[in-house]
Amino acid sequence: MMPYGKAWPVDTGMFFIPFSAGMLVAGFGALIGGWRTPWRYRWLLCLPSLGILLLLILTVVAFWPMNAALYYHGIASTKDTITDAQSIAMAQRWVTLDWVRVAGATAAFVAPLRALTLPWPQDAAPKDPPLVRVALALAFLGVAAFVVWFVSNL
Repeated sequence: MMPYGKAWPVDTGMFFIPFSAGMLVAGFGALIGGWRTPWRYRWLLCLPSLGILLLLILTVVAFWPMNAALYYHGIASTKDTITDAQSIAMAQRWVTLDWVRVAGATAAFVAPLRALTLPWPQDAAPKDPPLVRVALALAFLGVAAFVVWFVSNL
């Protein structure tokens, strides 16, 4: 039943990996573009950027190993390391975490829509202190490194 093997000639990651990386880049692009707005706007731009990043990390850390374990168990591979009871519990955990992913993606989608519906502010945020700018630059570099690693797994 899993989307692998001869019955499924297309890898779902071929769609989701570049699409997710693109969403992450777009989210951070919007955050950078709106960085000089007051915090009442900026936090709405932070949600998709950080939310998508956290959801991608959750996917890599939790879903990829579970997908592999459930696949190997489903095809009775020699790489199978779980019992039937463990596979049932893992599948239930997978569904629960997937709902977390759906809720997070919804919040990451709704927050910037809310920012777009607010009137454009007349005031600009004060310039951030150098320490904050350095921390942001390091965070953006970390995200860029994650995107490169994530996309390189195609």
